[in-house]
Amino acid sequence: MVVPAYNEERFIGSVVLKARQYAGTVIVVDDGSTDDTAAVADAAGAVVVRHSKNRGKGVALNTGLCQARELNPKAVVVMDADGQHRVEEMLDVVAPVLRGEADITVGSRYLENRSAVPRHRVWGHRIFTFLTNVLSGVSVTDSQSGFRAFSSRAVQALNFQSDGFSVESEMQFMAHERDLRLVEVPITIRYQDRPKRPVIAHGMMVLNGLLRLIGQYRPLFFFGVPGVLLLLIGVGWGALVVDIYRRTQMLAVGYTLISILLSILGSLSLFAAIILHSVRGMLLDLVQSKENVDHSLRDNA
Repeated sequence: MVVPAYNEERFIGSVVLKARQYAGTVIVVDDGSTDDTAAVADAAGAVVVRHSKNRGKGVALNTGLCQARELNPKAVVVMDADGQHRVEEMLDVVAPVLRGEADITVGSRYLENRSAVPRHRVWGHRIFTFLTNVLSGVSVTDSQSGFRAFSSRAVQALNFQSDGFSVESEMQFMAHERDLRLVEVPITIRYQDRPKRPVIAHGMMVLNGLLRLIGQYRPLFFFGVPGVLLLLIGVGWGALVVDIYRRTQMLAVGYTLISILLSILGSLSLFAAIILHSVRGMLLDLVQSKENVDHSLRDNA
């Protein structure tokens, strides 16, 4: 089990003690906490890995999964450190992985009506879930859930680029890209404390991370759609210029310059989308070839 934690001395001890009843090893990644999170987790019996400074949830998960790989686990459960998740539901979350039915299990607050989720959180979750589902090509009901389980295959395949709270959304992009089977199970959330960050600021952080994910995983969409829109507007503006000239026999210089500028920007964006999409495809092929060679070497060793 992996628990990323930042300034969670109030809850981390009880989370670790309860988790040890179900998990063979509990790994707590102390992400640069300024309180006694690490000391409390260590006293509760966790394997503690410390970051010297706060580097973000995505980096903490990478650190925890790297530590977990050394144990060759059949499955790894990830849970938040703030006590919101019911540890006893861990068995429900990990069950599809242990049965060989999934590589990633997402604990969802919205499959069943078990949790009293504040209204503003519900709307935020719905918006980000909709965007993530559409853009990643993988659909869930709760894209922002931090209660998840991974198969050994997923543990080996996952290496997150996100450093913040958009890491959960990135899992859907990676599931689509790596052909990882993803399912959901219902969980219960208990909101025991006020959020550490203002809701709007937290939402903007997730949105910023999601936009970066689109650029990284879907460059054809990220650059291509704006490029097509700019090109169409430029052509439309050019048609307006032609119409004005036909009626007045005068060239609308300002409109003409706008039409040219939009057409150039749209064309450049389209070319960038095609080039980046092709480069990304070649890089993915190289990575896949390297992984196939590594697997063959391990099988023959």
